[in-house]
Amino acid sequence: MALLEVNNLEVKYCRFILVLKALSVRVGEGSITAVLGSNGTGKSTLLKAISGLLKQEDGEITRGEILFKLKDITHLSPSSIVRRGIVQVLEGRGVFDELTVEENLKAGAYTNSGHGEVSKNIERVYTYFPILRNRRKRVSGYLSGGEQQMLAIGRALMAKPRLLILDEPTLGLAPLMANEVIQIIVRINGEEKSAILLVEQNAYLSLGIASYAYVMEDGRVVAEGLSKDLVTHRNIQEFYLGKSDQGDRKSYREVKHYKRRKRWFSS
Repeated sequence: MALLEVNNLEVKYCRFILVLKALSVRVGEGSITAVLGSNGTGKSTLLKAISGLLKQEDGEITRGEILFKLKDITHLSPSSIVRRGIVQVLEGRGVFDELTVEENLKAGAYTNSGHGEVSKNIERVYTYFPILRNRRKRVSGYLSGGEQQMLAIGRALMAKPRLLILDEPTLGLAPLMANEVIQIIVRINGEEKSAILLVEQNAYLSLGIASYAYVMEDGRVVAEGLSKDLVTHRNIQEFYLGKSDQGDRKSYREVKHYKRRKRWFSS
């Protein structure tokens, strides 16, 4: 059953720059769904449309609808969307640098009431991120990149989301830290029963944990399917996993500058 439905969505910036073009995605209850695509394909715009954040960048939904638990949230404010159970962790983490770790976590609990409930949720976050307990009085701007990412996810969990949206959660992290963050995401999905919509440049990581995935090109979905099937798709292997048809890895430069062959619909 779909928890989130995005149907034929069209998004424009500055009233005439068309970014999303009749785009549709689904996120199942309790699932992990990944969205793949190179830079500039509209992935972050899709997430901001769902979270109600487009107006801050002079963007607007001009066609289509977004349903959450079968209710239309297309034009709701960001605060209303959070209260309905959708919370996004933005690319770049966005922690409050001058606040302590614990103050950041409390800021994420503004939709919850009662000191006891907030304290309970902070302890819950610490079970996922024990290092944050040790850093709880530290000013967040002095945390490492990985610790800040953990804090950003932990702050989102304070709102007890039904749908957690993650935009590039491993961006800029060392491989070991990236793997640790990904494994915590899997644990959160399993223990919190929160559905997760994941945008992640690392196709190996995202396809490794997602049950279903979409591939975006130029504001459209050009391929979708079970992650285990997409991993073997020749275009995914060539354009996102860096492998040729013969299974050899290509250099980063070759992958970055390839002339994309439009074979998505014929494969």
